[in-house]
Amino acid sequence: MMTGPLAPFGDAYRLELERRRYTPLSSVSQLRQVGRLSDWLDARGLAAAELTAERVDEFMAFQRAGGRHRGGWSRPGLVCLLELLGDRGVLGAAVEVTLPVSPDERLLELFERYLLVERGLVTGTVHGYVSHARRFLASLDEAGGLGAVTAGEVTAAVLAQSAAVSVSATQNFVAGLKSFLRFCFVEGVVDIDLSQAALAITGRRRSSLPRGISRSDAAALLDSCDRRTALGRRDFALIVLLLRLGLRRAEVAGLRLDDIDWRAGELVVRGKGRRLDRLPLPPEVGEAIAAYLRRGRPVTDRRDVFLQARAPFEPIAAGTVASTVRRACRRAGIAEVGSHRLRHTMACDMVAAGVALVEIGEVLRHRSLQSTAIYARVDVEQLRLLAAPWPLSGSPR
Repeated sequence: MMTGPLAPFGDAYRLELERRRYTPLSSVSQLRQVGRLSDWLDARGLAAAELTAERVDEFMAFQRAGGRHRGGWSRPGLVCLLELLGDRGVLGAAVEVTLPVSPDERLLELFERYLLVERGLVTGTVHGYVSHARRFLASLDEAGGLGAVTAGEVTAAVLAQSAAVSVSATQNFVAGLKSFLRFCFVEGVVDIDLSQAALAITGRRRSSLPRGISRSDAAALLDSCDRRTALGRRDFALIVLLLRLGLRRAEVAGLRLDDIDWRAGELVVRGKGRRLDRLPLPPEVGEAIAAYLRRGRPVTDRRDVFLQARAPFEPIAAGTVASTVRRACRRAGIAEVGSHRLRHTMACDMVAAGVALVEIGEVLRHRSLQSTAIYARVDVEQLRLLAAPWPLSGSPR
């Protein structure tokens, strides 16, 4: 029995869980959690209308601090409750408190919108760039602020970063800082474009050949997927897309039902920078996706192709694609590889088949042929023809 301010909504919440296809056992766990949340609100003298996302976070921290087992709390279940209360107009009665936004935070909000809308960068890159810009602003003298920043301060910020983190992390910081300084110049926040003062950071590293996996390992990955189960059919479709079309993991996760033209046998790929490309849909790939859609994908009104295997059946993340490949490697008994290695595998197979680099670049959707040129080094036999013979002992030089 549920008590407290959320008790009147217990039955409606249970029905909502059923609508979202939670299993009976999961529904019981979610209802128990909401019961604890209701008691927690009651103990603090709070009404249902005063429940917010911030208070949900406080409640989850309270559960963790109390040593409650991980299986006893779930943020998606509480988000479901918030959405239910919002749809019923319960949360509208709460008084919203708007905290004042500092000028720096307002500038960072504009920078974030610029990266998302005008630059078309992916969310992860945008968050990284904004974080780097925030760190740079925090390092400036409060008296002068951004308006009085100098090239020396920009360079000093890069040097300080390079002394604290790795080369690759510093390179990411420089990329974000350059983008932020260019944005500030265009918006008139600074009078001079100081982006060039963020000096490039180079690190010595061995330039290795692009590496794929062998055909036997690729076959073992596919065979490791138990296509008698819904999860196995999803894993098989994911890996086939990576191996046969060379998609990036974010492109696989972002695939939508509307992107598949079954009659034309084509697939629309949503790549970097909001780029859209149409690729032919090989029969093997189409059959794998169709098998998942018919006998593996949860029944839902979502348009995303690949969904989580458990309720509330949200779209999978790019990290799920990578973890799927790693799990398949362990099942197949081969060395673990990342999802990008499967993209390299397809490119290396095309090089071995004598496909021109221009065509490989089109399939991989590279913006520049320089990105594709690294695969020219894979064809070792052709490179041997370019190598000068080794001088024999006593031969004239």
